[in-house]
Amino acid sequence: MSGDPTRSAVSQLVVPVTEDDHQQGPDDAPVTLVEYGDYQCSYCGQAYPLIKDVQEQFGDDLRFVFRNFPLTSIHEYAQHAAEAAEAAGGQGEEEFWSMHDLLYENQDALDDESLITYAEQLGLDPERFRSDFASHAFEDRIHEQFVGGARSGVNGTPTFYINGERYDGSWSPSPLSTAIQRVLSSSR
Repeated sequence: MSGDPTRSAVSQLVVPVTEDDHQQGPDDAPVTLVEYGDYQCSYCGQAYPLIKDVQEQFGDDLRFVFRNFPLTSIHEYAQHAAEAAEAAGGQGEEEFWSMHDLLYENQDALDDESLITYAEQLGLDPERFRSDFASHAFEDRIHEQFVGGARSGVNGTPTFYINGERYDGSWSPSPLSTAIQRVLSSSR
């Protein structure tokens, strides 16, 4: 390891991707990109459209996995936003991703009232969503993702892993695409 203080001492994804993770793309894609993110993090908000571009660019060669890493000490709405995404996910994987997208597209409105409004906009079962949200039904799942991220060396968001290796380069489109392409080329 170089003397770079911004690099994590852990460079491997400690918790492997499983069927319990929120995923887009084929399970057998040659490249898996894992993001640990926080819905209130402005850097994650900036990365959100870039990830969409990378997904479009690589299509079925890329599986994207999102894991919650709410930085509650600096983002007052991060935990509840993660709980709203997971409560939506409790109603289906597509519902998770729809809520995930809405949260990133509306980072300036993540208070509880807005989260409930988003659930209504998405046509989620309102009683189930309110019950899951109010009871913090997915708090343990989010905590497990957070702990798994910390064990993998995540200390800020967004943090990315490409096929289990921490990606510490720029998360702008060209360097990230180049890194993914390099892994894709080596897997063929």
